[in-house]
Amino acid sequence: MKISWIKYDKDKKSFRLPQALGFDVFSLHDLEKTDEMMRQLIKQDYDTIVLSNEVAGFSEDIIKKYQKNKDIKIVISFDKD
Repeated sequence: MKISWIKYDKDKKSFRLPQALGFDVFSLHDLEKTDEMMRQLIKQDYDTIVLSNEVAGFSEDIIKKYQKNKDIKIVISFDKD
């Protein structure tokens, strides 16, 4: 199982623990490139992708495409606020 996390570059709160533990946390400078980043991660055999709530709002088709796929899991992490 390969897990990745995607967050907005300016988001300093999300996914601090996975990042501190050395997991693959990717930061996006341009939220419009969310789908592109997710395609790249899927091509690199990541089977679980966790998105911050802010990033998930910018995915137009990838989340819908893989919503019922049993091989790829897309998880949206909601804010605690």
